[in-house]
Amino acid sequence: MKRRTLLQASPWLLGLSGAAFAQAPYPNKVIRYIVPVAAGGGSDMIGRTFCERLGKVLNQTVVVDNQSGGGGVIAAQTTARAAPDGYTLMQGYVATHGTSPATRKLSYDPIKDFTPIGMIGSTPNVLVVNAALPVTDVKSFIEYTKKNMGKVAYGSAGAGSLTHLTAELFKAQTGVFMVHIPYRGIAPATTDVIAGQTQAMFPGLAAALPHIRNGRLRALAVTGSQRHPALKEVPTMEEAGLKGFDAQQWYGVVGPAGMPAAVVTQLNNAMAQVLAMPDLREKLSAEAVELTPMTPAQFGEYMKKDLARWTNLARERNINLDN
Repeated sequence: MKRRTLLQASPWLLGLSGAAFAQAPYPNKVIRYIVPVAAGGGSDMIGRTFCERLGKVLNQTVVVDNQSGGGGVIAAQTTARAAPDGYTLMQGYVATHGTSPATRKLSYDPIKDFTPIGMIGSTPNVLVVNAALPVTDVKSFIEYTKKNMGKVAYGSAGAGSLTHLTAELFKAQTGVFMVHIPYRGIAPATTDVIAGQTQAMFPGLAAALPHIRNGRLRALAVTGSQRHPALKEVPTMEEAGLKGFDAQQWYGVVGPAGMPAAVVTQLNNAMAQVLAMPDLREKLSAEAVELTPMTPAQFGEYMKKDLARWTNLARERNINLDN
């Protein structure tokens, strides 16, 4: 009798254990955090610094997986195709979810294929000119460029990059003409503007700051809604007269589409704790990153607006890298 009773109860017991296993609290295994650039450099440092602290808050290991290639396309594809269980996350940024999809056709939808979890932070771009150029502010630079039509060139980190599109936004809002000289990366572009081969550029603040401080580049204005603590004396583009001008190198956390709301909320709450850590702010200041906590809804809306901004600009300026 006891044996028969036990056998009859077994399916119920198995079902109970299965339900308990299925409802195991998140996270109960290692989380993979995909960084869409090669190891080393600013973006990788941001990801590793963030993950180290996120793992402590979640009491779980968070492993950084560098997947470079295609301007973040490979990493984005991997993330979009992963199981939406919270164990594959990605450090989305302006290229993967803004400038790249605005300028070419991709194998993923930057909005529909991802779940926004939260913003880490952003850093502005800065309008810099060769130190020998006879200009001291945005107004005099515009006047100089118009007087020297066709003789002013700007460098970028490559066609379709944020440095390229920010300069095109400047041209669109001011009516100036500048020749675009694309480079393979920010370093050679910076070298040539310092040497006078090009006259201007819109690099990220972290890359430009050492050269601004040693006087080899002159900063005229920063993008964003407010002055940056690292360059308090330099006005914003809006203060310089360009209303609504914005361009940010932002970093955030996304996952595959369809993630459970409870997991997204838990991750966002953990992010809030990480972003409140004073040592994180100090560490990321090396990349001029200003921490910007957001809810998943706020971050999702931010990504949509940023994508729309660059898509509209690319259409207006006829920037299509598929051609």
